[in-house]
Amino acid sequence: MTVTYTSRVATARFGGFSQLLLLWRGSIYKLLYRELLLFLAAYLGLSLAYRFLLSEAQKRLFEKLVLYCDKSANLIPVSFVLGFYVALVLERWWGQFRSVPAPDGLMVAVAGNVHGADARGRILRRTLMRYGSLAALLVLRAVSTAVYKRFPTTDHLVEAGFLTREERRRLEGLRSPYNKFWVPCAWFGALAGQARREGRVRDDCALKLLMEELNRFRGHCSLLFHYDWISVPLVYTQVVTIAVYTFFVTCLIGRQFLDPAQGYAGHELDLGVPVFTLLQFFFYVGWLKVAEQLINPFGEDDDDFETNTLIDRNFQVSMLAVDELYGEVPALERDRYWDAASPRAPYTAAAAPLRQPAFRGSAFDVALAKEEMQFQPLEDIGETLGDTLEPPPRPPPGTFTRRFSLLRRKNSAGSEGGLGPEPPPGAPPAPAAPGDGDGDSLGGDTAVLLGDAPGGSSGSHDRWLLHPSANDIV
Repeated sequence: MTVTYTSRVATARFGGFSQLLLLWRGSIYKLLYRELLLFLAAYLGLSLAYRFLLSEAQKRLFEKLVLYCDKSANLIPVSFVLGFYVALVLERWWGQFRSVPAPDGLMVAVAGNVHGADARGRILRRTLMRYGSLAALLVLRAVSTAVYKRFPTTDHLVEAGFLTREERRRLEGLRSPYNKFWVPCAWFGALAGQARREGRVRDDCALKLLMEELNRFRGHCSLLFHYDWISVPLVYTQVVTIAVYTFFVTCLIGRQFLDPAQGYAGHELDLGVPVFTLLQFFFYVGWLKVAEQLINPFGEDDDDFETNTLIDRNFQVSMLAVDELYGEVPALERDRYWDAASPRAPYTAAAAPLRQPAFRGSAFDVALAKEEMQFQPLEDIGETLGDTLEPPPRPPPGTFTRRFSLLRRKNSAGSEGGLGPEPPPGAPPAPAAPGDGDGDSLGGDTAVLLGDAPGGSSGSHDRWLLHPSANDIV
């Protein structure tokens, strides 16, 4: 269902995108032509009624309504709300595509770590991958209408070979109202543990790798299911839709051509058909239709994901990787560049003009004169501004904040009972008690380190505050 045009725009050329305008499948014309024809028919109906059915008094009243609607249409923020909405939907669309579970990593882990060329080893590998395919199928069957139409019941899963009758009995026997895509993942884990006990998985590191790949695969299944469960908030979709529709209902009246003889400003010309209003309708409503198509890419639109094709590809590839390709390694041979010091792959005549020199870095394009590339003696260069080393500034003597006053009073008290009453603002700090430098207390040694000792050099005291208060910050 996906419309692929990548090869048409592989090389940029004059009018490159213009060739895409004639495509019909997946085009904006296919999405929009019904709404556009309806809008044009309603516009022409009002125009004909104004010209031929209304009396003169009714025409004057209608003209006032047209002028009012034309002025009021600019109050609706269509571009603002619609642009953000489409950007959100596009990001969600890409996230849903990235969350579609692919078994490639899981099948490589199973093929490389579940050993045994006998029938037991083969059935273990095939069953493990069938459980992975079944988990993905149960999720896709829940979110995609195309997949559900293909597998509407578990009987169809049994007939298609994804389930055995015993597995269906166990799956349906679980009394849970929730989606059971996680059950095959649980079976996978139990079977991998059994293979480890049998020695088919030779060490715990290999088992760990299997479980990590399984969890990654299960995470994609869960994320895809939650994308289907949690939609874009309904109010957002309603606001955007109402904004677009009310804008063009207003334009349906406000963009009517009036009688030029009446002398209304901006109505000197009567074209009959509003060309630029139709273009505006095409762009804005087309933008809304793009969001409508991308908001759920698991339907049956032209550009929706081809989920049934993904199921077919993933199931076939996973079975081939763990069965027919297990242990199949081509014979080792020397490659054709075995004796070449610097091997280079050849070019065809069509690809030769595309060959480019190796990129070594943008700085290699800098051109220097020969005299500019000579080293200069350091004596001739001199000292730069940053070569001189200055001692770090120290706080001025006697500057201490209220915070340190509290700390020093605590040390002088020599108890754990609290800090005591706070001195009034502007009061000098309490004198330190003798022996404050002993133990863990903040005594005279600390005062020297913090610059409160006599003879300290000047400097900003803010950098010495361990715990600045709100007053200090102000």
